[in-house]
Amino acid sequence: MTTELNTDFFSVQALPSGIAHLRLNRPQRMNTMTPAFFPALRDAVQSLDADGATRVLLLSSEGKHFSAGMALDVFAGAGDLAALLATGDARQRLAFQDHLRRLMRCFDALEQARFPVVAAIQGACVGGALDLAAACDLRVASADAFFAVQEIHIGMAADLGVLQRLPKIVPPGIAREMAFTGERLGAERALAAGLVNAVRPDAEAALAHAMQLAEAIAAKSPLAVAGSKRAINYAIDHPTAEALDQMTLLQSAIFDLGEMGRAIEAWKAKSVGRFEPLAPLKSV
Repeated sequence: MTTELNTDFFSVQALPSGIAHLRLNRPQRMNTMTPAFFPALRDAVQSLDADGATRVLLLSSEGKHFSAGMALDVFAGAGDLAALLATGDARQRLAFQDHLRRLMRCFDALEQARFPVVAAIQGACVGGALDLAAACDLRVASADAFFAVQEIHIGMAADLGVLQRLPKIVPPGIAREMAFTGERLGAERALAAGLVNAVRPDAEAALAHAMQLAEAIAAKSPLAVAGSKRAINYAIDHPTAEALDQMTLLQSAIFDLGEMGRAIEAWKAKSVGRFEPLAPLKSV
């Protein structure tokens, strides 16, 4: 495994199989986030997507907790952050909206990437960390993991996507309960609600299971996987008839008999298929 990138918040490593592993690496601060975290994450994900070689992104963290979300001192509004958080007049409120939307788009990058994102979660996944996890495609939890919409405890509504994504993942009543009370959702209840795909005894086992999922995905045609992710994301927000119309156009773009032949051959042989990476995305 070769380290490709190190930031103040995480490292990114690449595997020959096409799996990229992004690991939050501030355990001494419970992997909390500051405003600088968001563009760093966005840029890393978009860079992996643009390169085309990544088939799956595995997201995990070091330490006892996945992440405690946004660092509380951010809300003190000191220094340069005062301008970002100010809402005293119309111009400040308009700027606040623009700043907030830019932060939201950083997590959108996970949803919009051509590859699936698998999160391995241990301990606390609260506040902005739950916004992050909700933007992933699959989630695996350790038995001690818990999830909370922490923002309600500090007098604000969560605003980085969890209130929009969570009701599409779990029953709306559970999403409302979490949003209104801030109470923790433990790993087993999260599994029953569909927030996580599996629960494993500890962080190491959760990461191992997440890696197994990533390896299973990476062994498939990246073209078919990217198309499937795009179809599912569209179907979540559109009526079935519109999603079927979208699927006809999407399938006509990605249908490839050569790719299918390689996939069928690998499936029959119970081996890993040899597929070309997705085309790189050129900057504009």
